[in-house]
Amino acid sequence: MALLELYTEYNRVWIPDAENVWKSAEIIKDFHFGNNALELLLEDGSEYSHPVDPSKPQLPPLRNPDILVGENDLTALSYLHEPAVLHNLKVRFVESRIIYTYCGIILVAVNPYKQLHIYGDAIIHAYSGQNMGDMDPHIFAVAEEAYKQMARNHKNQSIIVSGESGAGKTVSARYTMRYFAVVSKSGSKTRVEDKVLASNPITEAIGNAKTIRNDNSSRFGKYTEISFDKRHRIIGANMRTYLLEKSRVISQTDNERNYHIFYQMCSCAHLPEFKNLRLLSADKFRYTCMGGDITIEGVDDKKDMEETRRTFSLLGLKEDFLSDVFKVLAAILHLGNVEIVNNSGRDKSSVPLRDPHLVIFCELLGVSAKELVRWLCHRRIVLVAETVVKPVPKERAVNSRDALAKQIYAHLFDCVIKSINTALQVPGKQHAFIGVLDIYGFETFDVNSFEQFCINYANEKLQQQFNLHVFKLEQEEYMKEDIPWTLIDFYDNQPVIDLIEAKLGILDLLDEECLFPQGTDQSWLQKLFNYLASNPLFEKPRLSNEAFVIQHFADKVEYQCRGFLEKNRDTLYEELVDVIRVSEFPFLANFFQEEELSTVNRRGVKVRPARPRVKPANKQLRTSVGDKFCSSLSLLMETLNATIPHYVRCVKPNDEKLPFEYDSRRVVQQLRACGVLETIRISAQSYPSRWTYNEFYSRYCILMSHQEADLGDKKQTCRNVLQRLIQDPNQYKFGRTKIFFRAGQVAYLEKLRLDRLRGACVTIQKHFRGWRVRRKYQRMREAAIILQQYIRGTRTIRKTVSAAMLKQGWAAMVIQRHWRGYRMRQIYHLVRLATITIQAFTRGWMARERYKMMMKEHKAVVIQKYTRAWLARRRFRTTRRLVMNVQLSFRVQKLRKKIDEQNKENRGLMERLTSLAASHSQTVDRLHGVEAQLEKSTNQKASVEARVKKGKEDAELTISQLQSEKDALKLEQQNLEKKFETTTREAKESFDRIKMTLVEEKEYEERLRKIAENNTDIQRQDHEKEVESLKDEIKRLKESRVSLQRKIEEEGQVNADLQDQVVQLTKHVKAIPELRRDLSSLQNQKNNMERNMKEQSERARAKMKDITRQLLGGVVEEEVLLGLTPDDNEKIYEVEDVLVAFDGLQKASRILENHQREQKESFETQIGGLKLKVDHLENENSKLQNLFQEKSNVNENIRHEVSRLSSENSSIPELKQQVSELQKQKQELEAHAEEQSRELAEKTEEITNVLEKRIQTESSQRRHFEEKAEELEELKSALQGQVEDLEEEKDHLKRKLQMESEAKGKLRQETSRLTAENMDFEEQLDQRDRLIKKLQNQLKSLETSQKAKQTSAPAVPKDFLGMLEYKREDEPRLIQNIILDLKPRGVGVSMILGLPAYVLFMCVRHADYLNDEVKLKSLMNAIIGAVKKVVMSHPKDFELLSFWLSNTYHLLNCLKQYSGEEEFMKQNTPRQSKNCLKNFDLSEHRQIFSDLAINIYHQFISVMEKSLAPSIVPGMLEHESLQGISSMKPTGFRKRSNSIFEDSEASTISSIIQQLSAFHSTMAQHGMEQGLIKQAIKQLFFLVGATTLNNIMLRKDMCSCRKGMQIRCNISFLEEWLKEKELQSSYAMDTLKPLSQVAWLLQVNKSTDDDAKEITEKCTELNPVQIVKILNSYTPIDDFEKRVTSSFVRKVQSLLQDREGSTQLMLDSDYRFQVTFPFCPSSQALELLQVPNSLHLGFLTRI
Repeated sequence: MALLELYTEYNRVWIPDAENVWKSAEIIKDFHFGNNALELLLEDGSEYSHPVDPSKPQLPPLRNPDILVGENDLTALSYLHEPAVLHNLKVRFVESRIIYTYCGIILVAVNPYKQLHIYGDAIIHAYSGQNMGDMDPHIFAVAEEAYKQMARNHKNQSIIVSGESGAGKTVSARYTMRYFAVVSKSGSKTRVEDKVLASNPITEAIGNAKTIRNDNSSRFGKYTEISFDKRHRIIGANMRTYLLEKSRVISQTDNERNYHIFYQMCSCAHLPEFKNLRLLSADKFRYTCMGGDITIEGVDDKKDMEETRRTFSLLGLKEDFLSDVFKVLAAILHLGNVEIVNNSGRDKSSVPLRDPHLVIFCELLGVSAKELVRWLCHRRIVLVAETVVKPVPKERAVNSRDALAKQIYAHLFDCVIKSINTALQVPGKQHAFIGVLDIYGFETFDVNSFEQFCINYANEKLQQQFNLHVFKLEQEEYMKEDIPWTLIDFYDNQPVIDLIEAKLGILDLLDEECLFPQGTDQSWLQKLFNYLASNPLFEKPRLSNEAFVIQHFADKVEYQCRGFLEKNRDTLYEELVDVIRVSEFPFLANFFQEEELSTVNRRGVKVRPARPRVKPANKQLRTSVGDKFCSSLSLLMETLNATIPHYVRCVKPNDEKLPFEYDSRRVVQQLRACGVLETIRISAQSYPSRWTYNEFYSRYCILMSHQEADLGDKKQTCRNVLQRLIQDPNQYKFGRTKIFFRAGQVAYLEKLRLDRLRGACVTIQKHFRGWRVRRKYQRMREAAIILQQYIRGTRTIRKTVSAAMLKQGWAAMVIQRHWRGYRMRQIYHLVRLATITIQAFTRGWMARERYKMMMKEHKAVVIQKYTRAWLARRRFRTTRRLVMNVQLSFRVQKLRKKIDEQNKENRGLMERLTSLAASHSQTVDRLHGVEAQLEKSTNQKASVEARVKKGKEDAELTISQLQSEKDALKLEQQNLEKKFETTTREAKESFDRIKMTLVEEKEYEERLRKIAENNTDIQRQDHEKEVESLKDEIKRLKESRVSLQRKIEEEGQVNADLQDQVVQLTKHVKAIPELRRDLSSLQNQKNNMERNMKEQSERARAKMKDITRQLLGGVVEEEVLLGLTPDDNEKIYEVEDVLVAFDGLQKASRILENHQREQKESFETQIGGLKLKVDHLENENSKLQNLFQEKSNVNENIRHEVSRLSSENSSIPELKQQVSELQKQKQELEAHAEEQSRELAEKTEEITNVLEKRIQTESSQRRHFEEKAEELEELKSALQGQVEDLEEEKDHLKRKLQMESEAKGKLRQETSRLTAENMDFEEQLDQRDRLIKKLQNQLKSLETSQKAKQTSAPAVPKDFLGMLEYKREDEPRLIQNIILDLKPRGVGVSMILGLPAYVLFMCVRHADYLNDEVKLKSLMNAIIGAVKKVVMSHPKDFELLSFWLSNTYHLLNCLKQYSGEEEFMKQNTPRQSKNCLKNFDLSEHRQIFSDLAINIYHQFISVMEKSLAPSIVPGMLEHESLQGISSMKPTGFRKRSNSIFEDSEASTISSIIQQLSAFHSTMAQHGMEQGLIKQAIKQLFFLVGATTLNNIMLRKDMCSCRKGMQIRCNISFLEEWLKEKELQSSYAMDTLKPLSQVAWLLQVNKSTDDDAKEITEKCTELNPVQIVKILNSYTPIDDFEKRVTSSFVRKVQSLLQDREGSTQLMLDSDYRFQVTFPFCPSSQALELLQVPNSLHLGFLTRI
């Protein structure tokens, strides 16, 4: 379609405007070729005629439809031109408050001059992993794209951030590096990412300053390389800087400041660490007060200084380095205050040596003041024959001072950057890097100098690289879609680059002029005019002779030539350099030493300029600034060309720094300068609008015919529609996956679509209005017809009424009356006759029925009379039987209690007797041994004391004799000394031998003592082993008891079968006398039993007396013995007397114990005395040793004494003999224990056989009794009597065994045998108790069976106890089969929910039943460890996590339900209460299981969230659930990411519901508790709501009315799913309230004050930031919708001011609700649980 055809009525265009650059106008008349004007209507209502050349019409650019305005990508606009770009940016920035917009591959960032809530960690995580273009434009999207391409393609990336001062370049670069630091955590202790972020405050302090346009303007270019390892984690960084603005150190214009670091130091001058710098206020220094204002509004220099120092320390830079930096900076400030004055004449200058600032400068930097003053005011000139020192005027001296300050600051800046790079280097190999280039954009000011020239030259190079990259991407896109590529004409700025850097170019001529000593700016400018006048890109200004003009790609720029040569030379006299080089301050001296080295190696960078450079002629000529800049720029371009670039263009919206104020003139200047408009122009020449086939089909299906829409192939349908709608095939191209449109074609399609919709609306309105009018007409017609009927009837009546007609009418009425009366009478008679007949028959039938009922009642009364009599008789007989049963059971219980008490007393008595006898025998043996040892030790003690006393007396006599003979001995000293030495040597040797013998004897005694202790320990261990064997035997007997109980229960079942014969037993009434005889015989048996008990008690009493006398015969007196034994022989058979006898035995045992304790204490005191005596002997031996040294005669006496002592130690063999006797006794005890164990086994078998025989006889008797009718209760009493006889026989057997044991020889053997029998009898007593309880239960069951028989409800016997027995060695197999190898989908597991938990708990119950603490703890620890192992080894297996979460929860509930605590037993059945744990408290293990369940739950939720998350946004937002309501906007959307993978199938809301259903079914299949399922579903619904809401906040295209309808529909689907699964009580819908309110907010009207109030009242779950964000992002889908006005948004904001709450834009999708595990008792009966064979648990046994 031709472009001229679009200039029709109602379309809008853009026309130039002086104030706003462009303004909108509407066409009021169609334009045709040949017209000389275009008729327009301006927005203010005035008409305007735009002149047009008829031959070559240049029409104004068309305006995009409002539906296309506000797009995320400028290239998606149908009409691509400058006014469309400006308007789109303005709508997004001012109305929607969105600062980021895509323009092809460029991200345009408009500075909002306001803090926005779009840079938090939640936003970073939201953009992480997303494809570029899926979310709203953002700096994080560009950073994510660079990071993703680096990770996937393993190629280096670059992010180029450019813009003019104040546009926000530094902030954008800072957020980019922050994104990398958050996303790619290094995980190391060095925290490299924190160091990378910490470098920003330092570089901003020393490289940023306040300018007219920006309070924090970067005055240098910076390229930061962030290094990553193979795991894509930050391992280091490197920073390169470009073209620092050194002139700012010495001069600033009005309202500007020097670098921030100077003001930060001056603000902290009062601090102690800055006292030695002697700083003043910033307004006192020349270098910091030139701009006037020394402060910045809203900036605290003190806090910034603290931040700077903190980041220095964070980077690891030492405090000494920081103090050196501050010294240099302070010296620069003092240098600026050095006063230079004129001397005589203007050609001389001087500096007073007493200048305080000069003194401070020299002190800080350690330089000579005289040398410094000399070379500031003089210059050395080297001639051929001599060297001349010439004074310089004040102006040149000031320039030298300023040049020195600039040079020192530049070196300091480079040193700090180098230190930062060193701190950012971390050991490790770099895999790839991402470079962030923060560089100045194109600059044009009123006065442009050398700095602007270099900046614009760098931007020319960057623009050239950008153009090439854009065309490369376009070519790749076309080739990917198989579309022919045609070369597009674009602006190539290579001529401008050649103008600057080619041979005889501007820089070449500048360097050449700098070589001449007398070269000036004017001479250089003249050369430019001479050589470059013919170049079209170079111009000479008309009104100035000191400037030149260059036509850059962005605009023409006029440069003032003043200062070019000086700035390019950047000269500093060699004499001043030498003064600094010899400084005593090494930090400063190294600056210029490094410069000397760097000049040699500076040419190491290979640069390819347009022509070879002119080399300097001598050593003193330095490389120019321009040459340095070209070299660094070439290196930068090489780096960028080797990486994949990403572009960010920062735009400054206004010069007043007002928030969200848009100045179109300033913006368009920057768009032209940064290449955005050039990108738009290039895109407009090709196919800028690109649609996928599905998007095109969905949007423009309204333009299709029925035949085209019925085709199954959407691609072919799109081809047919386009070929029909757009005749020119050059206006579009069909790719493999997309359709490419030229500029304006999408707008044309939108126009056709809008026309079709308008036509449809007109048709609908036409038919609706016609229907409404027809319905109104029909109602009016019906009303008119009714009125006509009434009027016509009235007229007819008036015409036909007369006297004759009235008479005829009256006569007819009379006839009718009589005829009707006659007919009614006839009918009445007929009805009356029929009624009477019916009543007669009915009453007769009712009388007969009543008679029958009376007869039935009479017969029933008779039957009831006889029945009640029979029932009364039967009830009396039953009551009588019950009373007799109760009496009998009471008597049996009383007798059994007496027997139990007597057995307990006997058992306790035997235990005491055995223990006392054993202890007594051992004590007697020990006492005899100890007495013998005491006698020997006393004798030894007496002899030793006598000998020691005699030795002392002899020693005293010898000493006195020696004293008297002292004089005589002096003469013989020499001989005696020799003799003394020999005797002393011999004495020492003999003493050593004696000492060794003593030590050996002592060690031998110690070994004997240890042997005796070991023997006692061995005996104790043997006894303990015997006790353990007895315990094992007890356990075995318990198991046999369980088997007997099973047999008894089987017999009970047989009894239940025999109950059917009770009816026949009623016939045997004649057996009552026989039963009475049986009762009398039972009474005789009872009397005999009492006599036997009396005899046995007398024998026991006598035996107790004998035992007591044997125990205490040698200990206490006869009176005490008489007091301990009872004397009443007639009442010994009473229970109370047995208790008294037992108390006597206890008293005897206590007396014996006290006696033994007293003997033991006396023995211990004697041993202690002996030890003291031994110590005393050792002291005496030491004294004797001294005496040996004095005199050898004393040694011989002591030797004799030691020999006597050794002869007296012959008692040691006696001890050995005692040890051998003890060993023999031990062997006898072991043999006796074996005999007792054999006897115990034999007696146990005998008792078991007797019990089995008795049980058989009982069953036979029970069958015999059941054959009789009313003798059931008497038979029961007989059975009880037989049981008592059995017990008496058992007791008699016990007593016989005791009598036999007493007959044996030794008391020790008898005691051990009684102990063994006691354990056996205790077990048998337990068995009898259980047997009696079982019989009582049988009696009760028989009683209840009679009642149950009447109601025909037989009782079901309980066969098992709900426990599983396993062996200790089978525990690993149990854990392996039931936990480690168990699959959640097994057949056995699916049949019984929670089966593993129940099996494990039944094993726990068995360990508790056995009271085996070791086994229980081992099992619990094994269960916990195995579950942890399974969960950790399968962290992503959803079914396994669900299975073990359910079973862990069931096991936890079982531990609570069967713990025995009242709060958990309220809903237990009686059998469940009986199955509670008896011996151990497992509350600590319950806590461990609870913690384990919480960990499994969180892991389980994470797996579900990870599985569900990819489907949330496509299903909840992108999928259109409501068919026919398209919520997609015509964006011409093209995917921006180079690393996108096409999905095979898009997710829908059905996908989400299917996943939720799969989760729910799996949880239900595994038997998870309903409360736990509700918590999991609530957490998943929160994830759905939070993820969807966060995506809406970051996607402007999702904020529309139709999208709100789609969201509401999807929420209703989720609500229906909850109702279907009966999960309404889970409060899951409450988590979707914020999303529901967002959907409502998108659909509600947003125009009036009432709408604003309604929004604030109903959106209670959304915070003000979220509400305002949605209102600003609201985007109409069709032209019929309206945008939200800024005034309405401000109105809503004012109403939300008082609302408190969070200010975060995003919801925390990682938030987890607190999980609880409510107690839910299980109704599963453990005794009925069957273990499937598929689990391979055959080694478990049901108890």
